[in-house]
Amino acid sequence: QVQLVESGGGLVQAGGSLRLSCAASGRTFSSYAMKWFRQAPGKEREFVASITGSGRSTYYLNSVKGRFTISRDNAKNTVYLQMNSLKPEDTAVYYCNSDSYWGQGTQVTVSS
Repeated sequence: QVQLVESGGGLVQAGGSLRLSCAASGRTFSSYAMKWFRQAPGKEREFVASITGSGRSTYYLNSVKGRFTISRDNAKNTVYLQMNSLKPEDTAVYYCNSDSYWGQGTQVTVSS
């Protein structure tokens, strides 16, 4: 059974940083691309970033380019999202995703 468990969310002031982690189990981690999505109150869930299984290629939502970095450690079955220069509009629940599997989400709140 595939499980994705996020951690690392919290409350931070604008301009601050957070690093989210997503620990995966139940499948060969390095074989699959991993993605981060987020959902703000009253809004649709949106794609934030993705990384290929090898880690060689990454993709980002335009509004987070240059501020967020997705990475993975296949030895630890973990994907990360380093978030710098956070803005109030980054406030959302952040979800880890792989194919049809989703984590439970972790809340990120950025105060102005």
